[in-house]
Amino acid sequence: MRHNFDSLADVFHYTTVKYAKHTAFRTLEGDSSYTYSSFSDICRRQSRLLSNFGINAGDKVAILSQNMPNWPVAFFAVTATGRIAVPMLTELTQNEITNILVHSESKALYVSRRLYSKVPEDLLASMHLVIATDDLSILRVNGTAYTCDGHPSNPTADDLACIIYTSGTTGAAKGVMLTHKNFCANIYASWVAAPAYRRDVFLSILPLAHTYEMSVGMLYPFSVGAMVCYLHKPPTPSILLPAFKQLRPTMMLSVPLVIEKIYKSSIIPTIQKSRFLSWLDKTNHGLLCLLVGMRLKKTFGGRIHFFGIGGAKLDPEVEAFLGKAKFPYAIGYGLTETAPLICNANPKGTHLGSTGIAAAGVQIRLENPNPITGEGEIVVKGDNVMMGYYKDFERTQQVLSPDGWFRTGDLASVDKKHRYYIKGRLGSVILGPSGENIYPEEIENVINNISGINESLVVERDGHLVALVHFDDNVLDWNYENQDRFIADLERRKADILEFVNSHVNRNSRIKEVEVEKTPFAKTATLKIKRFLYKDKSKPADGTDKK
Repeated sequence: MRHNFDSLADVFHYTTVKYAKHTAFRTLEGDSSYTYSSFSDICRRQSRLLSNFGINAGDKVAILSQNMPNWPVAFFAVTATGRIAVPMLTELTQNEITNILVHSESKALYVSRRLYSKVPEDLLASMHLVIATDDLSILRVNGTAYTCDGHPSNPTADDLACIIYTSGTTGAAKGVMLTHKNFCANIYASWVAAPAYRRDVFLSILPLAHTYEMSVGMLYPFSVGAMVCYLHKPPTPSILLPAFKQLRPTMMLSVPLVIEKIYKSSIIPTIQKSRFLSWLDKTNHGLLCLLVGMRLKKTFGGRIHFFGIGGAKLDPEVEAFLGKAKFPYAIGYGLTETAPLICNANPKGTHLGSTGIAAAGVQIRLENPNPITGEGEIVVKGDNVMMGYYKDFERTQQVLSPDGWFRTGDLASVDKKHRYYIKGRLGSVILGPSGENIYPEEIENVINNISGINESLVVERDGHLVALVHFDDNVLDWNYENQDRFIADLERRKADILEFVNSHVNRNSRIKEVEVEKTPFAKTATLKIKRFLYKDKSKPADGTDKK
């Protein structure tokens, strides 16, 4: 691999020539496909179209679309020509879309027909140009903008390439400014962590508007001439299983929730229903894991050699199984602000509970480490660190030091082999009665291993720990929630959870109360629960005051 990419324009010009005849992006169904050569042609035509409507280098162009081959077309047509992409997640509300388009001052919009109605009419009318990602047809034009005087440019390493708005798990949206250098640093770090080649086949199931999939799942495979395949439908098990069989991917990215659901809803029940497997589980657990692991790899198509997991902490029980099963999982850690890689562990370098070593080119230190536990805030420096938050100097100053160190807000420890262990978010750590740190994520891992529980969240209320739980769909029938039998069953389940958790955690981490959530928790793009929505008992998940 050529490592000295300076910008996304550099990546674009190099790969579309070197791998011209190879397939770059396609859909599983085969109704849309680009070779590297045809991808180059369509991106250049789109750039000329943007120029015709007065979109210059440095202007912002928003992208609001589900994953498809024309998503990277829009991205490269914008970024490789010196313009600035503003990707938006598909689940954003109309109000959030409005705020992003206004705050970013976007002049053009790529939008799928499915999401077109979410964009307010006044904003559509203000755009120079609105293009459908489905087929790249023009949906709206502002006639006065047709000046043909737009000028692209050849971007440099330090030029702004993308603004990604993220509310994360802690509240108000921030526009993260990522440069060409940031993305190129991640391409290089990805290569060092897990080399990919033109023969590799990536299956994309995470949203491209998130930097994890954008950097490692789109830009990285594109830089090595590999192929990326997209699905028309959401990646549910009924869609994924035949997709694995048809595509037989060699590499893919996921979030913990996906593999955890496979483990809890498929692997565990399979073992429990089989007399032989249940016996083997008791007599030779290691052999059982190997046999199930072989079956799991076959389920993924038989060619998978890299299954990247990032975005949140992986359940220790699930990770222990994957390790014993010899399944080629990898761990990554990072933030949007670092585009995203900070740490990684490839399939041969994983260690239970660890998020891996520092990614190539990234410096890490632990700020203000606890002298007893060694835990401190992860602070990083490198070419992967953002420019700052768009139009937000104060919040930029809070996380970026003058000499370029970025405060992640994550607490971690490090071992003698330089492997990092994430303990939790600085903002979610609960201070115990004796001043000790309580990490709700560790308690949640215990709760999530209880049969029938889909997900959980631990919060502090009135000096006590409260567990919020959401059951699997088949556990409770909420149509009968006011009947005595339902209420009795619910109370029994809550008591069982309380007893189980408090017998499996230390004294300081014991919970006092269990609350059951009727609906799933609100989540970020990487399926992390938005904790800030659930801290105040007086407010439901939408943040409005209860009457």
